[in-house]
Amino acid sequence: MTTIKKGFASDNNSGVHPSVLKSMEAANIGHVVGYGDDKYTQKAISLFKEKFGQNTEVFFVFNGTGANVLSLSTVTQSFNSIICAETAHIQEDECGAPEKFTGCKLLPIEPENGKISPDSIRPHLKGFDFEHHSQPKVISISQVTEMGTVYRPEEIKALADLAHSNNMFLHMDGARIANAAVALNMDFREFTLDCGVDILSFGGTKNGMMMGEAVLFFNPELTGMTKYIRKQSMQLYSKMRFVGAQFLAYFENDLWKEAAGHANKMAQLLKTEVEKIPEIQITQPVVANGVFAVVPRKIIEPLQKRFFFYIWDDLKPEVRWMTSFDTTEEEILEFVISIKELLS
Repeated sequence: MTTIKKGFASDNNSGVHPSVLKSMEAANIGHVVGYGDDKYTQKAISLFKEKFGQNTEVFFVFNGTGANVLSLSTVTQSFNSIICAETAHIQEDECGAPEKFTGCKLLPIEPENGKISPDSIRPHLKGFDFEHHSQPKVISISQVTEMGTVYRPEEIKALADLAHSNNMFLHMDGARIANAAVALNMDFREFTLDCGVDILSFGGTKNGMMMGEAVLFFNPELTGMTKYIRKQSMQLYSKMRFVGAQFLAYFENDLWKEAAGHANKMAQLLKTEVEKIPEIQITQPVVANGVFAVVPRKIIEPLQKRFFFYIWDDLKPEVRWMTSFDTTEEEILEFVISIKELLS
């Protein structure tokens, strides 16, 4: 497999931030107790508790799919259902893992700009205490959404209130939560715990980490069986110090904010430049680090050969351009020049 040319396909395609690598290297000395009983992991857990409150229970896992599966498996039984957007990662991009491991039925809802609302959810809140109907138990939202948009705090609170009034939980898939925090200019807690989120999949891989995510439960009473579910679902890392060490670097001097802020800034620059091209139509609000646009079909393939990116909706045709912590202004401007050349 050859190395692809740096492009705008995914923030997963970027490398690891040098500070994260240095922190992992510093942790790579001698022997420590495995499975999380080490000073790096314990310090990382304490940092999460400082940011979200001392009642927060923290479970590290390998990846985002594992984080979502552990989150949902902890609070559901197989007769439950999980409400999400049609575009949600748990619906579209996790190979049915949430359904396989939870046994639950996913109830996908057509979103507006990637977001679901109480009004769109209410028709699915039915069949409670009726044994012939799956029992709704979780509303799951993505922050940032898969369409690059961001839920405002009042939108999240409204969803939490709806969930709680029906004895349900609100789960947030925060794979790009740092980009959301920068876009909102808020601390993580302000639009999660303070708005009623019950469970948070806290991501870092898309923002400069190598691997490893955190699952945060804001009610410790929910987590009596979580450690067993994590082990059984193959998400308990033996050398967990290398996940903890990454989060130490991630939070030190707000590295997360610097990395996500740069990615968001590059997306805004890309938006500004492509808006000047009449043949390009931006289709979603550019809030975080993603730009969605309809482009002339004839330029897509030759443009992909210069800068790798994905087609989002081939019928339109709509493409997705993602920026990362290591995207440069020069790359944005070179990309825009290529679009203009191909159009001419």
